[in-house]
Amino acid sequence: MAIDTDAIIKGDRRSLAKGITLIESTREGDRELAQALLHKLLPQTGKSIRVGITGVPGVGKSTFIEALGLYLIEQGHRVAVLAVDPSSPVAGGSILGDKTRMELLSRNDAAFIRPSPAGAALGGVAQKTRESMLLCEAAGYDVILVETVGVGQSEHQVAQMVDFFLVLMLPGGGDELQGIKKGIIELADAIVINKADGDSEGIARLTKQHYSSALSLLSHEAHWSPEVITCSALHKRDVDSVWTMVEAFKDASLDAGALESRRAKQNLAWMYQLIDDMLRVNIKTHQSVQSMLPAIEQKVREAAMTPLAGAQKIIALSQQ
Repeated sequence: MAIDTDAIIKGDRRSLAKGITLIESTREGDRELAQALLHKLLPQTGKSIRVGITGVPGVGKSTFIEALGLYLIEQGHRVAVLAVDPSSPVAGGSILGDKTRMELLSRNDAAFIRPSPAGAALGGVAQKTRESMLLCEAAGYDVILVETVGVGQSEHQVAQMVDFFLVLMLPGGGDELQGIKKGIIELADAIVINKADGDSEGIARLTKQHYSSALSLLSHEAHWSPEVITCSALHKRDVDSVWTMVEAFKDASLDAGALESRRAKQNLAWMYQLIDDMLRVNIKTHQSVQSMLPAIEQKVREAAMTPLAGAQKIIALSQQ
């Protein structure tokens, strides 16, 4: 698949979409092409602010992202949305269709929306989301929004690929702290209580106090204390305040040298994750492992072999 890198750099959305399709391909022959494409575009990357957005089901993530995206475009930004959809168990593709849920934003020339199937990736993060972000940056999108499937312990993967991690909550959702893994709240750079309108405004204020108290008990980076704010994405109310907060975070991080440091750590974490992924693939495709794996699995299931012994046997076979 030939990809026009110059067209991507010029912001051609069709070429960008083709590039991401190549990146997401699982075909062996496409992997080298994808890495070559990334290598060519790498000098054009790193100039965006990357924002991860997650939240409980029904919190209105897509409505919020559309409202925020349209506001940002009004301010002169170009916005890319990488929305990770649950995968269809039949076809393996995205099943929610974010372009239908963000109709106004998807029609805007300054926006690019890419729904990607989560597949088997932990935390609802597509395996190739990091590479897709780099392509979007090379295409001139200066704000990258990563929407995830929902809230779960593995959402730390989102925080490991973005600059700012935002958690959306509902008014009256203070009790949800009991059902949400503590680690997600610890990772949050901000909590935004959406749907703070109508009869819910008063409840949203109380919820804000609840989360603010919870955050005050956690340790945070020296240059930034996570904030809790309210908004109504449906009515476009206080969405600008959310972005003001993100910009304040970016300025504080740049002044402290924390943004560069965070991205450096993320790159290292990314490398080690890729090592794990590649080793797993190599082991599964190794001829000796393939021939012996069913027997090893059967022994482990029957407790005739410990899982550790099984793992050691598989690794030994892969090194032959």
